[in-house]
Amino acid sequence: MDDAACRIGARRLNVLIIGAGQAATQAAQLLRRRGFEGSISILGDEGLPPYQRPPLSKAFLKGQMEEQRLLFKPESFYEAQDIETHLLSHVEQIDTANKRVTCADDSRYSYDKLIVCTGSSPIRIPVPGSDLEGVFVLRGLDDARTIRTTLDEPRQVVVIGGGYVGLEAASAARQMNHVVTVIERLPKLLSRVTSPVVSDFYADYHRSQGVEVRLETGVSEILGDDHATGVRLDSGEEIAADVVVVGIGVRPNDELAASAGIDCDDGILVDPMTCQTSDGSVYAAGDCARQRLADGTTLRLESVHNALVQADKVAANILGHEAPPYDPPWFWSDQYDVKIQTVGLFNDYDDLLIRGNVDDAKFSVFYLKNGTLIAIDSVNDPKPFMAGKKILKSGVSVTRAQLEDPDVSLKDLALR
Repeated sequence: MDDAACRIGARRLNVLIIGAGQAATQAAQLLRRRGFEGSISILGDEGLPPYQRPPLSKAFLKGQMEEQRLLFKPESFYEAQDIETHLLSHVEQIDTANKRVTCADDSRYSYDKLIVCTGSSPIRIPVPGSDLEGVFVLRGLDDARTIRTTLDEPRQVVVIGGGYVGLEAASAARQMNHVVTVIERLPKLLSRVTSPVVSDFYADYHRSQGVEVRLETGVSEILGDDHATGVRLDSGEEIAADVVVVGIGVRPNDELAASAGIDCDDGILVDPMTCQTSDGSVYAAGDCARQRLADGTTLRLESVHNALVQADKVAANILGHEAPPYDPPWFWSDQYDVKIQTVGLFNDYDDLLIRGNVDDAKFSVFYLKNGTLIAIDSVNDPKPFMAGKKILKSGVSVTRAQLEDPDVSLKDLALR
């Protein structure tokens, strides 16, 4: 069979997608946009059509966004594009031998190509009282609905965890005039995702907004009989709280794939160019996917951009197209009137420099490794972020001297 015939055959496959988040929706849209003529079905275990999650800890939590605005597309879009959406469909088994999945209600769906987009789940804090009323994690719409309703009246809020989700929740609660305390076990906020320069900025900024930030502090118990009344710290100190939000990280939802015999290691292992798993008919994309890199290491990213990029790779491979060009990872977070935009991965940097003024809450931090730019954090400073995306994508060589010279245009460097 020639290449053209193979491509035509690929367009008529039966594609099944488990999950209804960013990666799932993007993969379905891209397949249709690029001429895929086969069937596409999305199995989502929630009752709402595919929706975006980042606003849940920001605008939605503060009551500034209604549920309909969370939807990626109106329901009519899926009908017009001949994309079947099966809501409240919780998949319990993947049968790779027969290319079939089974749901909790015993419904079965067959596939030629399966895309697993099962996302991730919040880690529950393993202390007594974690199951009390008033203790929340924030991942799905139901979580955000309940927290938003709870915050309709004055509260004492304790946020356990100083990552982006925890700090966004703390920001939202403080802007709603609640008493807020953030408790972080590590010496810095945002320890996994940024440098001490940015960590210290955020700690100071939250404190300036009236949040009590407690670093190097662990929680040994959540207090209360039926409903949370406070937390007990490892030191024995007690802090009053009638709302406790736990944001200590997530774990990938890879159990389905692992039980089907697909290779997993804290995520579903995928090829970095195609997102194929150890089973060639099965792909994984989004938070649940861990890439096997050429140097033998692996990488799992939790971001909208990563979900979009991996969905693009899946669609391209199913259609027999070339893999999309490299696009550096990027992230963002909104807290109060501060937006941080990050491009690249700062891990293993050995040098950094700052443009702008940290005290003015408008600055960028450039991270270098062996003299090469690897990442940028831009706080209320979008131009360096946009230029940095182009520089990292094109591989243009820039020097430390150029980066630290305010008279050198980063935009001009990106266009070389």
